[in-house]
Amino acid sequence: MKQIAIFLLAILMHNNSAFCQDEPKLMRLGIVGLDTSHVPAFTNLFNNPKAVGDLAGFKVVAGYPGGTDMPASRDRVAKFTETIRDMGVEIVNTIPELLDRVDMVLLESVDGRIHLQEAREIFKSGKPVFIDKPVAGTLAEAIAIFELAKRHNIRCFSSSSLRFGDNIRELVGNPAAGETLGVTTWGPCSYQSGTPDLFFYGIHGIEALFTLMGTGCDTVVRTKGPKHDQVTGVWKDGRIGTYRGIVQGNSDSGAVVYGSKSILQSEKKGGYEPLCREIARFFRTGVVPVSAEETIEIFAFMEAADESQRQGGKPVSLADVLAKAKAESTQILR
Repeated sequence: MKQIAIFLLAILMHNNSAFCQDEPKLMRLGIVGLDTSHVPAFTNLFNNPKAVGDLAGFKVVAGYPGGTDMPASRDRVAKFTETIRDMGVEIVNTIPELLDRVDMVLLESVDGRIHLQEAREIFKSGKPVFIDKPVAGTLAEAIAIFELAKRHNIRCFSSSSLRFGDNIRELVGNPAAGETLGVTTWGPCSYQSGTPDLFFYGIHGIEALFTLMGTGCDTVVRTKGPKHDQVTGVWKDGRIGTYRGIVQGNSDSGAVVYGSKSILQSEKKGGYEPLCREIARFFRTGVVPVSAEETIEIFAFMEAADESQRQGGKPVSLADVLAKAKAESTQILR
């Protein structure tokens, strides 16, 4: 009997050991910049003990508050820091402290002007990074961030949540529309002093525009009014894509695809879960869902819109804006 008991105990210990070895490793996330509503929203999704599929196996374990003098940052950083502290997230005083505790990083600072500075520290760790919108405070800095990522062999991407919303995804390549001949998107538009007008909030609708149109925009014209802000791009193949930023009035988001077979329209659906699922897949696989080249073109589109406004609504070439920004980014990285 004693020998049988020892034998059964050995089997039990072996099975427990095997179970422990097969148990997936918890992927620890750290958040840099606790001054946006995305912080508690993302933490809720990643730290949900009942999460399944893509979101399972992740946990936000550390946060670095950061913050700047931008009102959207200054007036909210303390509130959101306390919110996620109450959710069990450790608050640290420096980015290096955070990097010591995590496997992957969510760069969430609402003020894109400090993203390059923060990315310089984060990239040295070799850890993959999601950079929330806007990827940077200028087009030149956006180019510099992606160049730095390449130099450090860092996997990263940036995106607005709207790109991955069901309303936009159901329009992409929809056979009912046929060939996409043009697109109009719209959504709320507010500005922050110190960055190009569309970087702060207009980027949502412009991300949706590029998701539906694809890259290849040639020129941009902007008309800015007190109630609406309209940017029209002409693509190299002659198609036209338009973003209407709603400054006053009903500020729902939506999109229309003008197809060769039919015209399809979709309204906003959704929340942050689709974006967080994309982030989770990226962290697991290393495959970026949005290329650096597309993100840079989106930011060139927005900076060209600012330049068109300065020139009284004249068409501005994205190639010219990009050439100037690339020269500036070279100086930044010296």
